[in-house]
Amino acid sequence: MSKSKKLGFTLVEIMIVVAIIGILAAIAIPAFTRARNTSRANACINNMRLIDAAKEQWALATGAADLAVPADADVAPYIKGGVMPVCPAGGAVYTINALGTDPTCPNAALVADAPHVLP
Repeated sequence: MSKSKKLGFTLVEIMIVVAIIGILAAIAIPAFTRARNTSRANACINNMRLIDAAKEQWALATGAADLAVPADADVAPYIKGGVMPVCPAGGAVYTINALGTDPTCPNAALVADAPHVLP
């Protein structure tokens, strides 16, 4: 009297698991996208802070006028590595602007929930 029982999953059980995985993915993917955009915006803002600090150091070292506009080559030596940073969201080059004016990013309004603007 031996009963033979097949082990395994039914089609309904597999469909339920696939549906649950799909729902979890639908929830997680937008959150990952937002986190990535926020991270890129924060890195961009930190790059602009570095450029602003380098700009101020250049002005002190050269005795530049208050409205002087340094070039990339003027500011680069005051940044670690001697290379001007680029925006992590697309590799855009920053606009240095005059002394007393914050540097700007061409991607400033790229993402509404994480703008690339110095506070």
